[in-house]
Amino acid sequence: MPAFVNNAGTGFGIYVHWPFCLSKCPYCDFNSHVATAIDHADWRKALLAELDHFAAGTRGREITSVFFGGGTPSLMEPATVGAVLGRIAEIWTLPDSAEITLEANPGAVDAERFAGFRAAGVNRLSLGVQALDDTALKFLGRRHNHGEAMMALDLARRHFPRISFDLIYARPGQTLAQWGAELSRALGFGTDHLSVYQLTIEEGTPFAGAYRRGEFTLPEDDSAAELFALTRAMTAAAGRPAYEVSNHAAPGQESRHNLLYWQGGDWLGIGPGAHGRLRIDGKVRATRQYRPPVKWMETVTAWGHGTEESSVVAPADDETELVMMGLRLETGISASRFARLAGRPLAEALDAAGLSAMIEGGMVEWRNDHLRATTQGMPVLNAVLARLLP
Repeated sequence: MPAFVNNAGTGFGIYVHWPFCLSKCPYCDFNSHVATAIDHADWRKALLAELDHFAAGTRGREITSVFFGGGTPSLMEPATVGAVLGRIAEIWTLPDSAEITLEANPGAVDAERFAGFRAAGVNRLSLGVQALDDTALKFLGRRHNHGEAMMALDLARRHFPRISFDLIYARPGQTLAQWGAELSRALGFGTDHLSVYQLTIEEGTPFAGAYRRGEFTLPEDDSAAELFALTRAMTAAAGRPAYEVSNHAAPGQESRHNLLYWQGGDWLGIGPGAHGRLRIDGKVRATRQYRPPVKWMETVTAWGHGTEESSVVAPADDETELVMMGLRLETGISASRFARLAGRPLAEALDAAGLSAMIEGGMVEWRNDHLRATTQGMPVLNAVLARLLP
């Protein structure tokens, strides 16, 4: 079992969303937009305004992680990253030990900013490599090629103490042998973290239409399951075992910020479409910022923040989220921590018959204080959750 620090209940993170990209990938359904001209000074001012707005009620707390996501945050000016981190340090406590991640594309434009991002305070870079094959990269709509990805990884090593990169598998026609060879090369780069996602078809994306028209097919479920199993076996053998459905890391190098999400921690969401969760006085408050960049900017300019919704999460919905997120982790859900957060035992929040069936079927198991998905249950986690949740 992987070992990592449990930040839930004490961790406090900030997510900063940068919505712009140079182009839109055909598989992507994230809140990302192609823009030819960006007023970086205005965007910097707006992000700082939202930080000031959310200072109320949280000022002085210690930050465990900051995550710049997108979109393509590596298209931000390093000065904007520095200004955001500077304001965070003024409002909250930002220790040297805080994990500060920035997502980046491997293109030359982005790589030119690596030194500036490191100087601004970023200490963990997450690269969207996605594939180590030029044909696959073209199919995925990526702007970079294999050579540029290798150069970006090499440059990232020179600047950042921690590096992660993404790969997409279960691509059309991909065989077990092909994926094994590609993953072996990826593990050979020696980064401490690797995110590996199965290609899925999301509604509203160009890939959704192309898939319906029969322009490409994806591996059958049995083949995808074999690819998933191979991924887990190879990453474990390489000293970077899975600690979550799609994430693999050397012990102690897990993404602290993502653990906040999966373990029920607190975080603020800044920028277009960003979500936040705060546990205050026994209640969970969820925030959501306006998703369209123009609408968000107009609202921040007028009111000092771009919050579209701020509401108290119903206890039942909070419990469901804790279960759905927690079972994604290899360690599963801590029953004692669930009881502390939800106010009642984990078993009471689950369907009793479904829990018994899933345990008897070998899909989940109790391991000391934790309820976790087994090797058999993890690949079909959605089906398992459907049986566990009332």
